[in-house]
Amino acid sequence: MRVPMSLLAKPTGAACNLDCSYCFFLSKDLLWDAGKQAMSHEVLDAFVRNYLDSQPDGVVTLAWQGGEPTLRGLDFFKEAVALAESYRRPRQTVEHSIQTNGTLLDDAWGEFLAEQKFLVGISFDGPPRLHDAYRVNKAGRGSYELVRRGWDVLARHQVERNVLCTVNAANAAHPLEVYRHFRDDLGAQFLQFIPVVERVATPQLPEAEAGWVDAEGRRLLYSQTGDAATSRSVPAEQWGVFLSTIFDEWFGRDVGEVFVQHFDTALAALFGRYSLCVHAPQCGTALTVEHHGDVYSCDHYVEPGYKLGNLLSDSLTDMVTSPFQRDFGRAKADLPRQCRECDVRWACHGGCPKDRFAMTADGEPGLNVLCEGYRRFFRHATPDLRRMAALVAAGQPAAEVMLSGRPS
Repeated sequence: MRVPMSLLAKPTGAACNLDCSYCFFLSKDLLWDAGKQAMSHEVLDAFVRNYLDSQPDGVVTLAWQGGEPTLRGLDFFKEAVALAESYRRPRQTVEHSIQTNGTLLDDAWGEFLAEQKFLVGISFDGPPRLHDAYRVNKAGRGSYELVRRGWDVLARHQVERNVLCTVNAANAAHPLEVYRHFRDDLGAQFLQFIPVVERVATPQLPEAEAGWVDAEGRRLLYSQTGDAATSRSVPAEQWGVFLSTIFDEWFGRDVGEVFVQHFDTALAALFGRYSLCVHAPQCGTALTVEHHGDVYSCDHYVEPGYKLGNLLSDSLTDMVTSPFQRDFGRAKADLPRQCRECDVRWACHGGCPKDRFAMTADGEPGLNVLCEGYRRFFRHATPDLRRMAALVAAGQPAAEVMLSGRPS
């Protein structure tokens, strides 16, 4: 049995050359030997072979993230491409993607990524003053100029690329400045906006605010527990305003030219298609594998209680179909009454379970801490999305919606 899934690979574990203030993953090195976070050739071979064997015919994507995956070196990824070509079945097509901070990219990387047709995501948080608020190096200095250099390398080599922007307390109040920087200054056509929610138990707030370190400077392990969020997190109302403001700019001039993941996802939901686990009715088929081969339920749940097995000894198919993982995925549909009765449930489905630590108006647990923002955005965008859906259903380009404007 082959079950379609996505598997996010971490070739350097949590190791990174940056020290972004809100990064939930940096502390995961406390789970293993921090000095040996490098995927071995043995694990790489097992990963590629096991993953391709578990997947149906058709397109299979090898996706890499970190930490910072480019720390593993260019030769590692050349080997990964060669192994994929060796292990793929005749009716499988392998595609490659990598999410990187871009700071280590040079022309050698650009040539390779272009030749192998990698899709490259670059992490930007906006123009320099907003990006550098939290995306800093180990010395605490902003990283924008190095990231921009990497972006320009990709542009020079015509590598397919997109922007991943975390929306946080620093940039959330500046949606148009952020969006126009990506569109006009970077020339980006594909954008993802990810809300920062740093969950924390209230007694640990001082340490979390200090960068997830205690009074002795020891790093704390981030886990999906607690009923509070740090000041770096995006406020719910601001998240909704951020998306709605960008949506209006996009709807007025950029439909069909700029593609924003949240907008595309909401439009697809009107046709019953769910391409993003955050807003799908269920989850559980987006797993992550660490540098030593351990596989976890989700990138946000790299914690001992969510380890499913190891690629060196266990089948990915067995892991994703295990009773534990099936229950993990089905639990996403367990919503409080406020969500079940919500008029935008069709688009939201409660958001990511990791963010469901708020209480509903009647005191029921399990509400997404960003509920107010999601509800504001989806209600704001729904009339325009329905008009676009009608065009698509009639076989016309969604961009034609810009010709008629909004009804008065």
